[in-house]
Amino acid sequence: METIIVKSEQLNLPEKILKKLRGKELEIIETEEGILLKPIKKSIRGLLKGTGVSTDLFMQYKKEEKELEK
Repeated sequence: METIIVKSEQLNLPEKILKKLRGKELEIIETEEGILLKPIKKSIRGLLKGTGVSTDLFMQYKKEEKELEK
């Protein structure tokens, strides 16, 4: 799959759709009906493998991070 980076000002989409897709990676697919913008879902499975961080410890870090954001 070819990867390109497109800045939001390069796409002319309704603001409601831009807000929904902001920060997401999209797959651009050409179909018979036109162009399809499909968000790419990344699997988080195995994210912590080999890091020495357990799921419980990671969740604790995330909880502390949210508390600091308040």
